[in-house]
Order: sequence, then structure tokens, then C-alpha cells
Amino acid sequence: MRLEDHPTVTAYRKRPANAEKAKGEQDKVKLIELKALAMECGADDAGIISLDRPEVDDQRKDLLAIFPTVQSLIVIAVRLNAANIRCASRSVSDYEFLLGMDSLKHISRKITAVLQKNDVRVLAPPWGFPMEMDLWPGKMWMVSHKPLAVAVGLGQFGLNRLILHPRFGAFNVLTTLLIDRKVDADDIPIDYNPCIDCKLCVAACPTGAIREDGYFYFSNCFTHNYRDRMGGFSDWVEKIAGSKNAFDYRHKVSDKETVSMWQSLSYGICNKSTYCMAVCPAGEENIGPFIDDRKAYNRTVVKPFQEKEESIFVIPGSDAEAYVKKTVSPQDRQTGRKRAPA
Repeated sequence: MRLEDHPTVTAYRKRPANAEKAKGEQDKVKLIELKALAMECGADDAGIISLDRPEVDDQRKDLLAIFPTVQSLIVIAVRLNAANIRCASRSVSDYEFLLGMDSLKHISRKITAVLQKNDVRVLAPPWGFPMEMDLWPGKMWMVSHKPLAVAVGLGQFGLNRLILHPRFGAFNVLTTLLIDRKVDADDIPIDYNPCIDCKLCVAACPTGAIREDGYFYFSNCFTHNYRDRMGGFSDWVEKIAGSKNAFDYRHKVSDKETVSMWQSLSYGICNKSTYCMAVCPAGEENIGPFIDDRKAYNRTVVKPFQEKEESIFVIPGSDAEAYVKKTVSPQDRQTGRKRAPA
């Protein structure tokens, strides 16, 4: 049997989409319909951008490397429950992030299934983990979701380096789908920044990573918040390997840190601090309590994080260590309360 006579090939040739493709007249996907599909599948907001837009210049090579036929990008936002994120209990806050990630996965699968039925090919990369770990410690991610979210009008970068959505502010998680079709129009960035420059993220950050002048100390944030992941995990393994016995190990690593690492490995993503998100009042749905009674807002939202007893992970001799020591009283350091550097 000739290849052209094979039932699979003949069925393929008969499909309407492929007949149009053969003529070079493949229709563009309608922007309004694509965004409506994303919302129907569970997204709280979505935006579309073409691969040839200037905002994608610094990512285009990586995007083509993972999906050579990509022509457009769908950026999806899922709202997080602010009450969970603002809870001083890490288990409650991390649980919300896990739920948000699960939502992104299911929404991406639903959108992909619908587009595939309509002969649109889709690549759905992870929103965060897993990543290309063989590239460590370089750039391990193939898609940078935050700048794309800005480009399609889902928000702007706040002082806390989070994407602040016009409605639900910092309380969001993002992902991006790559499709092999052009869209008939593009979304554009919003014309203002939802950040109100309240600097509460500066006040709440336990490592001094966010400064009032807008500078961001990435290593301060990374070392503490990601202690149970990547670099922190490597450091933990080295401490195990370098320990003479169990007693020596427990002298280097506290029981709390050991069980925290176990939780991250067995349960899922765990953060040491997302206070910059928790205290942020940006967004139409969040601004009310801050505007109506700032003292009450500071007392109920900000203070619980500033007064929380916890270990802060810093690099010895870094400005983060100096910041922690400066913000904790000598008495607190002696009793091991609050922000004791580890």
C-alpha cells in the first residue's frame, strides 16, 4: 500500500483544517474566543501575545527551542485566597500555593484538550517546578511568566517584585501556554501600576531583601525563602555528608529544619516567607481595609509577620545577616526569639 493510500493519511487529508492548511489559508484564532475559553476552563484572567512582539524578544530563542512552531502565547492567572496567604501559619499559606498550582495544571489541561480538538497544537510548560535542573546554577526555566503577564495586561511589577493584578493584586499564580497559531489581535499592558508604594513589603520582609529605594537583594530572598529547595537542599546534603555521626548532624541542623526539609520533599512546595505577598494591599479587591483603617490593617495583617518567632536563613557575613541582627533586640537574640539568623 502506498503511503498516500493508507487510511490514516487519507483521513488526515480529509479534515477541513488540513485542507485549508494545504491552501495556505489557515485562519487565525480569535482573541476574544481564546480568552473566553480560558475563563470557561477556570482561569480568573488571561491575556494573549504574539511571538513577534518586542516584549518577547529576550525569550523568543528559548520558546522556539522548546516548541519550534510556536506563534502565540496565552498567559493565565489564577486568584489565590488572600486569607490563606495572610495566615501566619506556614502550612495554611503553603497549602494555598499548592491549590493554586493544581488549579493551573487542570486549567492548562482543559484548554489544551479543547484546542487540540480544533487542530491547534499546544505546549504547556510548568509554571514553576520542575525545571531544567541540569542547567543549574544558570537559567533553568524556559518561560518567564511574569514579564509576559505584564505584556498582556495582567498587571505590573510591584516593589515586592510580584505581579500586581488590577483586581486581585499580588494574590495570583501564573502560567503560559504556547500555541502554533496566530491570533487576530494582541492584548496590551495596563496603563498604570497597581502598586501604591506603601512599602509594607519592605517592613514585613525578614531578610531586608526589599529596600525602600526599590533595590531588590535577590540572594537575601532566595537563601531564606527557598531554604528547602535547590541551593538550600544542596547545603543540607553537604551537612549530612560532612557529619561524623547523628549527634554531629543534629549539632549542625536543628530538628525543625530536618522535618521541614522532609515536608518539602514529601508533601510539596514549601516557602519560608511570602510575607511580601501577604501584606500587600494592592488591587481593587484588597485595598479597602487598608484605606479604611490603616492602623487596624497594620495590627491584623502586618504585625503578625513582624512579630513571628522564627529562624532566618542567611549567608554568613552578608548584608542579610547584618539586617536580621539589627532588627532583633539583643534580648531576643539571647532567648532565640523571633528573627534569629541560622
